[in-house]
Amino acid sequence: MESLQIIVAGLAAIILFVFGLDNFSTEIERITGERFRRFLGSATSVPVIGVAIGAVVTGVIQSSSATSVITISLVNAGVLSFKSSVGIIFGSNIGTTVTAQLVAFKLTAFAPVFVIAGFVLSLVRSRYSVFGKAVFYFGFVFFSLNLISSSLAPLQSSEVLMGYLTQPQNPLLAILAGCLFTAVVQSSSVTTGLAIIFVQQGILGLENAVPLIMGANVGTTATALIAVFQMDIAAKKTALSHFLFNTGGVILLAPLLFLYGDRLSGVEVDPALALAGLHLAFNLVTTILFLVFIRQFVALVDFLLGEGKMDFERLALPVFSQEATFPEISSALKVNSGQLFDFLRENYSLVTLAIEANYRSITEAAEKRIDYLRFVKRETTGYFTRVVTMVEDQNDIRWLLRTITLYDYLFQIHDSIIDLFEAKKLLDDQYIELHPDVLGLVRQVSTETLGFFDDISNALADDVAEASIEERSLELQDEIDAANRELLRLMIVPSRRDAGALANYITYSQRLKDKLHNYYHTAIRLGAPGAGAGQQTPAPIAPQ
Repeated sequence: MESLQIIVAGLAAIILFVFGLDNFSTEIERITGERFRRFLGSATSVPVIGVAIGAVVTGVIQSSSATSVITISLVNAGVLSFKSSVGIIFGSNIGTTVTAQLVAFKLTAFAPVFVIAGFVLSLVRSRYSVFGKAVFYFGFVFFSLNLISSSLAPLQSSEVLMGYLTQPQNPLLAILAGCLFTAVVQSSSVTTGLAIIFVQQGILGLENAVPLIMGANVGTTATALIAVFQMDIAAKKTALSHFLFNTGGVILLAPLLFLYGDRLSGVEVDPALALAGLHLAFNLVTTILFLVFIRQFVALVDFLLGEGKMDFERLALPVFSQEATFPEISSALKVNSGQLFDFLRENYSLVTLAIEANYRSITEAAEKRIDYLRFVKRETTGYFTRVVTMVEDQNDIRWLLRTITLYDYLFQIHDSIIDLFEAKKLLDDQYIELHPDVLGLVRQVSTETLGFFDDISNALADDVAEASIEERSLELQDEIDAANRELLRLMIVPSRRDAGALANYITYSQRLKDKLHNYYHTAIRLGAPGAGAGQQTPAPIAPQ
């Protein structure tokens, strides 16, 4: 009975540790907003810089899994190239050793101070109160480690258990155990933190703890591998490089355990400090080895998955620079708005095709493009909040505000396309198939709307008379009205679930048409934004 109580108390403490670590990472990401993403996105083609960035970010958020997933999402978004992401992946393994160092040096004793400080900070009305939860969870992580230590201390009285855990075991089994446990909890910091606590308690022998944390390096790649299934080939290559790097390090250095593992029991240094030092040394040596052969490593990943291209071309993103002149800023924004308009047209085409064809692959492709544009919207909004502070001339300010309005209409068009996509998802969720007559209505409206997209793009590029666009707008309105009347007639029939399910389709199409109309008039007042495939003016773009 006593043993059961010890096990339950230990498991509860471990669960609190996992909970605290997860919430600490979440709080740090929430406080910093997009800063971590931007910091990761600033990685260059110089691998050493990528390593430093990966190490710093992981050291702060205490999760190499989170770093790798964020990196993969940036590669998938086209902000980072695969080659630039490799260094970040390498560096994340160095950053994740911070937890082990803090535990080994027994800094967990200060945990209650951080818990109390975080609680008090979150109660006071101050601009610093935003850090309250982060400070609280930081202390909570190490407070829970103290709980683990005290709750499992009675195990030291079990001679049988102590004899088994402190005697050298098969390193391969220990590596596998560390891998599986880390894959389950999705954090190598949890595994290494627990290993060091057990070594400090004398519950675990050093020669058994070392392969355990080596296995944790492999298990932590599970999160990235799971996250990458629906992403592009470049993102998949980043996830594979994470797995190959961590696994390769274990394969290269594991033989040392078989040769010299028995000598670890004779180490005179504090076992916890020795384990933390070996953990850091293992990750540093692995990183240095792979950096030396990084070209060959990248070539291997390219060989395994192929050079491959992204399933759709990413947009040029505005990049803030203090040195940029206003003419450069305005030129870039004009070109980028035209490219964004063309991308929206393609999104609309794909969404309506998904409704008409009802193919899962088309629906998934449309969803990926919509998700990507959400990212573009965040990046563009962040760019405007920064660039507006450096414009001083009143005329330039007025032009910039009108440009922000133009982009707002573009993202309103994006919102209407999302609404249409949600109508498609409603059909799928309710297993509704469209009858041929309703399909015909959808096809007519989508064809006319796509034509309106093209007419606006051509009008802005070729300076077509405004009357022509007004005429096309009226024609599209007539088509929408006719489709609405026909749908209302069909909705009277109780068996026509498809007509009822698409009732909002006409409303969303009407809103889209109005937003397209507003975009055109705003663009005319600004001057042609360079829409159309023929525009070749360069724009500042994020690394591709």
